[in-house]
Amino acid sequence: MKKYFAECLGTFVLTFLGCGTAMFLGCGDTAGVVGTAIAFGLAVVAMAYTIGGISGCHINPAITLGVALSGRMSWKDACGYWVGQFIGGIIAGALLLLIVNVTGAPGAMGSPEGLGANGVANAGGVGGAFLVEVIATFLFVLVVLGTTDGKVGAGNLAGLAIGLSLILVHLVCINLTGTSVNPARSLGPAIFAGGDALKDVWVFICAPLVGGALSALCWKCLAPKEK
Repeated sequence: MKKYFAECLGTFVLTFLGCGTAMFLGCGDTAGVVGTAIAFGLAVVAMAYTIGGISGCHINPAITLGVALSGRMSWKDACGYWVGQFIGGIIAGALLLLIVNVTGAPGAMGSPEGLGANGVANAGGVGGAFLVEVIATFLFVLVVLGTTDGKVGAGNLAGLAIGLSLILVHLVCINLTGTSVNPARSLGPAIFAGGDALKDVWVFICAPLVGGALSALCWKCLAPKEK
């Protein structure tokens, strides 16, 4: 149970700090985009060195799917991770809404930008957003699988490499979809933002899972064979 709770806590931290930065710093200019990207990346780095030794710090259902398909964990544990991750994302979304309501800070319900939720409009609609998220998640999860590989991985530097890659992904995708690459990070804020954010949240659940599955397939081709 400790590793499931660790995943819940880690996903909460990622969603709360990342989406909170997007909300209150804003992504309307270059500084806001860069700041938000750095916030998500630093949250991953911080959690990697906090709970990495407990659960591996997936804090992302797409990563868990990639790891499970790669045979590095049981499907029972994967289900436990998913439950913890989605609960963590939902708690973060609820607390962000509470902060908006209590403080009167900007963050209108029903707006994809309001609670750091994702949107499809800037990507040309559902199809464009789906494609962007599949590609971005594929690249991100591939980095995760490669840097954490027991034989050819980056060891203690894996957390830093993963955090930096998440920053890069956000820099590319924030102005297109708000950057999900993480179903739990998307579902939590969308539930409380409502409107288009909730209507289109399926894109940001399904597309990252497809990208994660593709990365697992790709890494199986790249990984060194067992002797």
